[in-house]
Order: sequence, then structure tokens, then C-alpha cells
Amino acid sequence: MANHLRFVGRTVMVQSGNVEAAYGVLNRILAQDGVADAVRRSRYYEKPSRARRRRAFEACRRVYCGEMARRIAFLARSGRQDPWLGC
Repeated sequence: MANHLRFVGRTVMVQSGNVEAAYGVLNRILAQDGVADAVRRSRYYEKPSRARRRRAFEACRRVYCGEMARRIAFLARSGRQDPWLGC
């Protein structure tokens, strides 16, 4: 059942013969899932040292982006007092 739900989640309906729009939606879904990058990477052999370096870079990037998103959300929150009144 889990495989079926995953398949349904990636199903794109073509509405009124607009195949280009459906193709764009499908590409966006596959890009979000990382399928396109995995296919591109598996096209050629990747040396183990390069694979380790790539995985370490991706992990560092996830941590960095998460931390920056947290900081931006903290700074952009609403309802806080102005620290410099009258300036």
C-alpha cells in the first residue's frame, strides 16, 4: 500500500490536453524528491572519495541552510518591540 501511495503522489493529470504544463509539474515534483539529481549522478561512475565529499558537502549545506532559515525567521517575526524607540 505504501508504494501505491507514493505512486499516486507522483501522478500528474493532464488537463484539457495541456501536456507542457503537466510536464512542468512532473519535473517540479521529481526535482523536489531529488530523483532528477539521482538519475544525473548515476549516469556516470562516481568515485567513492568524491561520493564521500559530496555527501559531506550536502550535509553541511543542509545544516547551514537550516540555521540560516532559523535566523531569518527569528529576525522576521512580527509583534516584537522596537529596541530603538524614537530614533
